[in-house]
Amino acid sequence: MVENNRTTVMEFILLGLSDDPGQQPVLFASFLIAYLLGLLGNLLIMTLISIDPALHSPMYLFIATLNIVDIGLISSAVPKMLINIYTNKKAISFVACIAQLYFFVFFAGSECVLLAVMAFDRYVAISLPLRYSVIMRTNVCLDLVLASFTISFLHALLHTLLMARLSFCGPNRILHYFCDIAPLLKLSCTDTSINELVIFTEGSLLVMVPFLAVLISYACILVAILRIQSTKGRYQAFSTCSSHLTVVTLFFGTLMFMYFRPLSSYSLSQERMVTVVYNVLAPMLNPFIYSLRNKQVKDSMRRVLGLP
Repeated sequence: MVENNRTTVMEFILLGLSDDPGQQPVLFASFLIAYLLGLLGNLLIMTLISIDPALHSPMYLFIATLNIVDIGLISSAVPKMLINIYTNKKAISFVACIAQLYFFVFFAGSECVLLAVMAFDRYVAISLPLRYSVIMRTNVCLDLVLASFTISFLHALLHTLLMARLSFCGPNRILHYFCDIAPLLKLSCTDTSINELVIFTEGSLLVMVPFLAVLISYACILVAILRIQSTKGRYQAFSTCSSHLTVVTLFFGTLMFMYFRPLSSYSLSQERMVTVVYNVLAPMLNPFIYSLRNKQVKDSMRRVLGLP
């Protein structure tokens, strides 16, 4: 299609993490293993939570929701990457690219808000234990989950519509393994100032407000833990938060490193690897972090598997 002597791009070429043919088998095997571990790990924790009455509490409702989000997050990009490597065909249509962008932004946003909700849950459990069952009622927990999905839906829709309005009439080679915001903005032949403004305003709010909520929650938790007289009590209180703190650090740290800088300072060739941390490694590791560091989950696993 030609308009004003410029060709409108109808598809993009995803160059992946490396164009070295010798590295493709290694990349394929590594990402396939990571994807399968992510799927199986998250499905396992979800199954344990659903069938074991001992895990039917607000905290595990949120963990099960996080499992769903992690499956969506890792599935938003990795399957297409594996297909591209296996078939050696790296093309993705404009419509599929925009759809991939939407689901990635939606699930990443959902994880941001959900991690804040989980931090609030831990704050209530440790700082207000006698009122926990009253504050964190089932309908309240479900409303918080629904709110996190609603906010993320609107957030993803906004960025997707802003991206879809742009014109792409020059190079169509994306130096990335999926359709992320920054690489696409780099390729646009129209003014992207509105997109960048929204990223640094609305996008910053979606990340920084949950992050600040996490910090405030854990500041209150720390105060509550310091008031506990026994060392054993302090350890037990902190152990219930350690898994969540690990996940928060892994996810928010890499997310803010990637996106909260001017587009001009964004180095696609160097920083596409950082995306792997929160798009692949975090969803893969989260279920193992929660299971390996959580006595209730390990006890549940032993009961379900019939182990002593």
